[in-house]
Amino acid sequence: MKVRIGYGLGTAGGHDLGGLVDSLERFGFDSLWLSEQLTGGAVDPLIGLAFAAGRTTKLKLGMSVLVVPGKNPVVLAKQLASLDVLSKGRLLPAVGLGAPNNMEHGAFGVARKERGAWFEEALPLIRRLWTEDGVDHDGPRFHYEALTILPKPIQSPPDVWLGGRAPGELRRVGRLGDGWLPSFCTPDDAAAGRVVVDAAAAEAGREIDPEHFGALITYARTAVPDRLIRLIMSRRPDIEPTDIIPIGWPALRERLEAFVDAGFSKFVLVPAEPLPSWDEEMAEAADALLDLQRQKPGAFVQSTGI
Repeated sequence: MKVRIGYGLGTAGGHDLGGLVDSLERFGFDSLWLSEQLTGGAVDPLIGLAFAAGRTTKLKLGMSVLVVPGKNPVVLAKQLASLDVLSKGRLLPAVGLGAPNNMEHGAFGVARKERGAWFEEALPLIRRLWTEDGVDHDGPRFHYEALTILPKPIQSPPDVWLGGRAPGELRRVGRLGDGWLPSFCTPDDAAAGRVVVDAAAAEAGREIDPEHFGALITYARTAVPDRLIRLIMSRRPDIEPTDIIPIGWPALRERLEAFVDAGFSKFVLVPAEPLPSWDEEMAEAADALLDLQRQKPGAFVQSTGI
């Protein structure tokens, strides 16, 4: 497996995006990931990633995640294809249904019970628009005749990653996704979820690339902030917050190695709190972690037999 380490901002605002982008490229991290939340402080991910694309030459550009329900799939397909072209094939789209709260649902204008069906109609249509000309589609929400969008993405098509940990979400990854990027999970959670994803993919006549399993990992420098403790307790009352959020570089490295042993190789790191200097953070992170990207394949996967 090829271990790759990127950084994300989560849904927090107020960060120095330019400083982060410059530091990620300079120190050799794999990717930048931006999240979408209309009612929060995060910048729009498509705008932020376009900014990053124009500032870099190697950094891959990911979303964690971009919300699909409530959007015109043709417009979204065009926007993502344009970003892939302008970045010379560096797009890493990860898409989903959006945050599970009423304020976000209202902002996107799609009732919670309708979001899954909207997503499952839109995502296959977006893929077709990326790879086909003259697309015909007659569905419950969208109707198109002989529709073509240009430019086509350089990647043909880009791999689309999905998140989520609930059983229905895992089965959706297997049916529709090209990769899985869960958050707020342990290595054991991830290993168990992968079994469900692979089974759902096989049932749908598909196979997820073994290199396309990763995790978004929030980490703390000294202590888990109270707001995250409350969030974790509301979502995962059965585990300790530090089982989800490692504290300090040694614990973070140990957590990454545990995920790799479970067959996961793509990681998005998210600081639990705003940082005074991205340069200092990236220098320390590179020293503590980036040799994992340079390990020989299989160096940390003895326990899985991969």
